[in-house]
Amino acid sequence: MNEGQRTGSAPPVYDLPDRVLAVRAAEGDDDAFAVLVRRHSRPLLALARCLTGNAQDAEEAVQDAFVSAWRRLPEYRHDAEFRTWMYRITVNRCLTMRHRRTPPLPLDTVAEPATADAWGSPARTAEQDAATTALACALDELETGQRVCWVLRELQGLPYKEIAHVTRTSEQTVRGRLFRARRTLQEAMAPWR
Repeated sequence: MNEGQRTGSAPPVYDLPDRVLAVRAAEGDDDAFAVLVRRHSRPLLALARCLTGNAQDAEEAVQDAFVSAWRRLPEYRHDAEFRTWMYRITVNRCLTMRHRRTPPLPLDTVAEPATADAWGSPARTAEQDAATTALACALDELETGQRVCWVLRELQGLPYKEIAHVTRTSEQTVRGRLFRARRTLQEAMAPWR
């Protein structure tokens, strides 16, 4: 009986939960790993963009994270969700990249491309751009642990327990870092309210 004639067979690979896919991928199932990559790439790229500051570094960090995960799948113990494990690997890759790269050019030395805003005035667009730049600068000034916790909580929506697992700290430490990060960002963004 060929593949198309089977009935009542196991669900297609894309319907399986992450834990099953990870086991199958560790056993050499390329399709299972491809599903994991498709399933988790978008949120990992968003996380990496926030931590690295640009799309190119983010793509490189996520690609490196998936290559590392593929190699380390036989070591994956399933004590955490696959997603959490990938967040941890991606965060580590991003932090390594940030430490290795040269300091970026100051924002005032790079011309921003002009964009048309059909919904607002040029002044409003300029104000929004300035506020976004101020937030990016304020995030970049946060201590690394605070920035990672803030991005994982506020932009990725991870629960405290999962953030603690990703950052290898306690939930109490995560809560403290988030408190300090929010306070610092609130002070930095006060002029923009």
